[in-house]
Amino acid sequence: MVAVSSMDVATSSEFVQLLTPEGQRLENPEYPLEITPEEVRALYRDLALVRRFDVEATALQRQGELGIWAQLLGQEAAQIGSGRALAPGDMVFPTYREHGVAWCRGIPPEKLLELFRGVNFGGWDPGRHNFSLYTIVIGAQTLHATGYAMGMQRDGAEDAVIVYFGDGASSEGDVNEAFIFAASYNAPVVFFLQNNQWAISVPEERQSRIPLFQRAHGFGFPGVRVDGNDVLACLAVTRKALQHAREGQGPFLIEAFTYRMGAHTTSDDPTRYRLASELETWKLRDPIERVKAYLSRGGFADSSFFDSVESEGDELAARVRAACLSMPEPKPIDIFDQPYAGGSPLVDEERATFEHYQAGFAEEGGR
Repeated sequence: MVAVSSMDVATSSEFVQLLTPEGQRLENPEYPLEITPEEVRALYRDLALVRRFDVEATALQRQGELGIWAQLLGQEAAQIGSGRALAPGDMVFPTYREHGVAWCRGIPPEKLLELFRGVNFGGWDPGRHNFSLYTIVIGAQTLHATGYAMGMQRDGAEDAVIVYFGDGASSEGDVNEAFIFAASYNAPVVFFLQNNQWAISVPEERQSRIPLFQRAHGFGFPGVRVDGNDVLACLAVTRKALQHAREGQGPFLIEAFTYRMGAHTTSDDPTRYRLASELETWKLRDPIERVKAYLSRGGFADSSFFDSVESEGDELAARVRAACLSMPEPKPIDIFDQPYAGGSPLVDEERATFEHYQAGFAEEGGR
């Protein structure tokens, strides 16, 4: 393992790294990774396209086309690496920032925008993609994931669950309760903690006196810290953690040590609570640039490849923008359509009351 300097984290620790910021390939006997140049090029494409989508979504919000947007900038490697480690039958429980994992699960990016534009509560089928709807309530999805994993366990399924949350969520009661249940019932769940070091404006050192991955030990299951800006390390570590869960060895905690290069959301101003020099330092560890350096120096990709990915990104951005601007506005009555698959007497009553309320406005307008 490679030591993290004191400049990187308040409490010195170690993390798993397979690709340095300069693009040098490393080996780790605990987390081996056999990967071809073609597969690395595919990971680069994932990283670049997800970032281009994220940039376009941010622009759409600034132009008034989205109500809010939770940026992914800087955390692409943690999400693409872990997302590409998933098996088809594994189930994902995200927060509201897992755009990269959604990409890996085949969800069209424009579908993510429907929630942030306010036309629905999430425009994809969780069962079809094995990717739950975004969770706004901080930490709640860890309980959902643990319960789902316990259900899979009782059904005799050989798949696992992965749940994403942040360093701020790790201080929530829901997360710690999920740890207790997962450990007590040996649930096949991987807790993927993206430590971007800022719980909005609260730094990590205000939340824990030890590295966050060490909390797993207190609950009786393994934890490891991985370089969250290293897509290869995130891929290798998540594969091993998921296999650990599938084999009946219980839960596993991964702390992906990364950095939120953008704002918490587009309603946040990070310049009010962190230094510009900190951001500049982390730009040198950009998760995409290190993969590009590896491919270039190894002769695994040339300028035509990178140009083609950039062009594909522009096409993706144009498609997403067009889709966003053409989304139909929902009718107020539509809110009653989806709460229950088979309907509900209470919801039917509420619908009738609301229809009567709306009809009153029409009558007033006709007088």
